[in-house]
Amino acid sequence: MKPLAELLRHLSRPGITELALASGRPPMVRNATGYEPVDPGALTTDELVKALQAMVGMARASTVSETPVQWTVNATGLGALSIAAVRRGELMNVRLTKSTEGAAQAAPAAQAPAPAAAPAAPARPAVSAPAEAVARTAQVGGPAPAAARVSAPVAAPARAPAVTAPTEAFGRAPNAAPAAQAPASAPSATAHGHAAPVAARAIPISRATSAPGRDLAVLLEQARSMFASDLHVVAGRPPLFRLAGELQPQDTPLSPEMVERLLLPIIPERLRPVLEKDGSVDFALDSEDTGRFRVNVNRQRTGLKGVFRVIPREIPTLESLGLPADIAKATHHHQGLIVLTGPSGHGKTSTLAAILDIINRETTHHVLTVEDPVEYVHPRKRALISQREVGSNTRTFASALKGSLREDPDVIVVGELRDTETVRMALAASETGHLLISTMNTPSAAKTIDRLIDLFPPADQGQVRLSLSSGLRLIVSQRLMPSADGKRMVAAAEVLPGSMALGNLIRDNKTFQIPSLQQRGKSLGIIRFEDSLADLAKSGKATLETVKGFAENPDEIEAMVTGKRPGAAATVPAPATPQEGARMLSKVGSLLGKKGA
Repeated sequence: MKPLAELLRHLSRPGITELALASGRPPMVRNATGYEPVDPGALTTDELVKALQAMVGMARASTVSETPVQWTVNATGLGALSIAAVRRGELMNVRLTKSTEGAAQAAPAAQAPAPAAAPAAPARPAVSAPAEAVARTAQVGGPAPAAARVSAPVAAPARAPAVTAPTEAFGRAPNAAPAAQAPASAPSATAHGHAAPVAARAIPISRATSAPGRDLAVLLEQARSMFASDLHVVAGRPPLFRLAGELQPQDTPLSPEMVERLLLPIIPERLRPVLEKDGSVDFALDSEDTGRFRVNVNRQRTGLKGVFRVIPREIPTLESLGLPADIAKATHHHQGLIVLTGPSGHGKTSTLAAILDIINRETTHHVLTVEDPVEYVHPRKRALISQREVGSNTRTFASALKGSLREDPDVIVVGELRDTETVRMALAASETGHLLISTMNTPSAAKTIDRLIDLFPPADQGQVRLSLSSGLRLIVSQRLMPSADGKRMVAAAEVLPGSMALGNLIRDNKTFQIPSLQQRGKSLGIIRFEDSLADLAKSGKATLETVKGFAENPDEIEAMVTGKRPGAAATVPAPATPQEGARMLSKVGSLLGKKGA
């Protein structure tokens, strides 16, 4: 890493508004046309920690975590600087932004006090204790930035664009004045270097205005850096970020005109007539800068609304998702049906991607996927993976399934079993030498089986039961809930592998007995949803009150976790002596005698 003084010197250049530093990447500066590297060498996390310590002090630098923190300092020769930082694991990002706000309030260099101990702070606060002098270790040529002190604490986590060089898809904003922003974690090496399918090409993102929080690219980068699962852009409301299951507003409300300027440019031309006709469209958004997002744009009373689902840069693993490793055993089957279920937004797509990645790493199969839209883009490993997008590469799930049988696939992945025709084709594929994996929005394993059967008319249901009884390999039903610390989501999963006992219940139309099978089926690899919930509470990953909120029988969960059933009557102590026991029996006998009389 170049000396900090040399890097800070770039902020005194005309038109430079920001210095961005990220682990594993070269230092970059931002001007009116985008980002440009100022040194070819990649930065290490240790170098970033030392640089941050030099600017804000060791105590403050040690508070950097997954929650973005921000300080404002006043440096002679550079004016007010906003310093934002975030760290996730071994990756760290630091962003220094020239700011016109807070300069008047920041004390001049000569008045900067010596570093003081930071007071005790509540959970995840914005740090506001005095900082170390910037200039004591960073002497910039010309007027050197002198000692600085941190201004009043910021009210909310900083806005967070990823520290990456924007692509041409993001256009230009000659007058854009970026806000103080905390960076996102840098993407791993595996997330790049692989060509995306045609359906996953980058869609231009318009920088609609120079006002902070009004730039879609900035909002998307902020969502990723905050580890939000979703971003909502809707007229009359501030941008809303879903953090640990809760929607949290940031910035100021957006006008209907602003929302249209943000959303209309990113809608593919082929989908604009669909939006006008149906009022809603789904597509994928991809760029090197912000990563990949699943997007829904719809029309409502106040105008357009956009919902952006953040797709992680790395393919998740079952372990990282907190799911049982035994789920991977289902990938060893050469044919049959695997169904992942749960409500929308509860991680089915991530689990599907993790299972597919196991096949990609461990086999040489030909895997054909049909998705709407393509979310995770799987890199080239051992398997051959062909990813198709409904609307771009094929008309419907059913038509893609029909054509796929002629393409020599070993594994077929269908994004969702939505209708009778798709389920019919999926069952046919699973019976003809293919392993078929898909998802459904059903609440439990037993109800998934009932739903698959009920999609068909009564005359066909007997044949469907027969197909499922012999071909069902696995059902995983999952829920996401806030962790005990409220910073992330954890998964509880019901696992129902295919077995002879399950097949008999399906064939004989006795699916109502599946809960009884689950009670005694641990030897078959069955995991009840209640057991998974109890394990989360026992391990401290989620609170007891949280898991009880997801249970059909909260009292049972409490009994499993605490060892006692709520409201149970107090136990009567045993008689201390045989004589006392005899007296108690005598009293009971007399009472019974009176009642009988």
